[in-house]
Amino acid sequence: MRTVSRALIALVLAAMSLVAVQQAPPAEATPASTRVPTPAPAPAATAAAPLTKVLVFSKTAGFRHSSIPAGIAAVRQLGAANGFTVTATEDAGVFTAANLAQYQAVVWLSTTGDVLNPTQQSAFESYVANGGGYVGVHAAADTEYDWPWYGGLVGAYFASHPATQQATVKVEDRASVSTSHLPQRWTRTDEWYNYRANPRSAVKVLASLDETSYSGGSMGDHPITWCQDYRGGRSWYTGLGHTEESYADPAFTTMLLGGIQTAARAKAADCRPETGYTPLFDGSQASLDKWRQAGAGSFSLADGTLSSVGGMGLLWYPVTPFANYSLKADWMMPGDDNGGVFIGFPDPQGDPWKPVDLGHEIQIDASDGDPTRTTGSVYSFQAPDSAARAAALNPPGTWNSYEIAVHGRHVEIWLNGVKINDYTSNRDIALGHIGLQNDGAGLDINYRNVRIKQDGATATDLARGKPVTVTSVEPGSTHVGANAVDGDSTTRWGSAYSDPQSITVDLGAVRTLQRVRLNWETAHASAYTVQTSTDNATWRTVSTVTAGNGGLDELAVSGTGRYVRVLGTTRATQYGYSLWDLAVYGTSQ
Repeated sequence: MRTVSRALIALVLAAMSLVAVQQAPPAEATPASTRVPTPAPAPAATAAAPLTKVLVFSKTAGFRHSSIPAGIAAVRQLGAANGFTVTATEDAGVFTAANLAQYQAVVWLSTTGDVLNPTQQSAFESYVANGGGYVGVHAAADTEYDWPWYGGLVGAYFASHPATQQATVKVEDRASVSTSHLPQRWTRTDEWYNYRANPRSAVKVLASLDETSYSGGSMGDHPITWCQDYRGGRSWYTGLGHTEESYADPAFTTMLLGGIQTAARAKAADCRPETGYTPLFDGSQASLDKWRQAGAGSFSLADGTLSSVGGMGLLWYPVTPFANYSLKADWMMPGDDNGGVFIGFPDPQGDPWKPVDLGHEIQIDASDGDPTRTTGSVYSFQAPDSAARAAALNPPGTWNSYEIAVHGRHVEIWLNGVKINDYTSNRDIALGHIGLQNDGAGLDINYRNVRIKQDGATATDLARGKPVTVTSVEPGSTHVGANAVDGDSTTRWGSAYSDPQSITVDLGAVRTLQRVRLNWETAHASAYTVQTSTDNATWRTVSTVTAGNGGLDELAVSGTGRYVRVLGTTRATQYGYSLWDLAVYGTSQ
């Protein structure tokens, strides 16, 4: 976000204008002129190496593909168009330490059988250990079955294949430079390999096969293109490339170019294995329908991609708040644009400023002069490691990927697989919603593939819709106790104007408790306790607040209980106690 006055924003939002507006800094932030950014720990990262020389190796000791000449020609054309030279050979004698050192990547183009002797194998292992890149195409997986190191490098060995036929490729990673240009579902004709083992647990799967779209698939979960960091180097492999026609297909050759750039580390890429994530936005309208817009503007949806439209607002996920998680999202700025991923905020109730004030924005804006407001920063609070970010950041017009890990108040940020920020917040962000910002008209941004993985059991609001008892209700009002657990942030419980007062929720069974969240109306408690009980008679205090200032209180608790009671002992105003929401998070025993 960028800065203008809050008054102007309020006017714009009220009018639902499409005028571009920009964000004010959080109230807690130190003015930019006096702030000294806290440095993040420096991760192990190196700047993208210039791609100048590539070796294509196509020796065969088994079946020989007729597409090899077309493949060599295609790589030569890619080199001529992208500034790198190509040496093509079938002479295994080039595999010496001295010779391999001049190449940023070696393409094994439909090699088959045993093609290197032990000395040559050792030279190639040293090349990879020193950061060299490996690109395997199609039958590269049908090579060197007696060399276990190579089997790990390619990712999986060939097992069998049906007849060449049309099939649908599911593009799983649309931030990778090798696959970001492809549609979510890519229909093409090729020879579709089955592999001896599924590599998913060890590699980053970029694309897989829909086995219902063709005959002869035998894997179920069927990766077909992947990358990985392997013993000092980087490996990229695709099972595509059997047919001669493949090498005249711009979609395939662009993928191959991206694979070479990935393996050579000439382009940033996240090649860490990824398992256990749940999609929040998978590119479908059905998944988008679960999200909600706060503030002006909106997002359009095409080919699985969200594109910002006007206004200044936030698309947020209201289904549940999250705690202790890894959030991943892919994003792209067409030019000098702006956006951000928000974490740790309560229901904004239609106001995009609440996430600014109560959560954190992980900024996307590579050109801002304030280092705490650039890509990878915790907006206005902590700058990223500038060298690590520069090494990892893909330029405008290309896709990037964030991983944002939140554990309690600890926030870690990875950009394209490189850790660039490590921050501990003073805000109650441990449990909260996530959102995607549209910063304003002309400040365009795109998002894809938002997914999350939570550590351990998922925390749920155990109080939602459960029976509630209160000591009193505000005279003459409809602000009954049930309003605090109805899931509606516009209804509230209000008490009589006296101390003490309490609200008790019956969870229905003994539960393991983790957190209690209280969203106070203006009439809040300045002192109160949270208590639990198994029998509604004997109570144990699990949290005590002595200087409450209203708003959102996020309280860590532990232990078990069926009943949870909030006992207010001191009102902060002349009025009663007033709660918009009482949420209790935990799991069943």
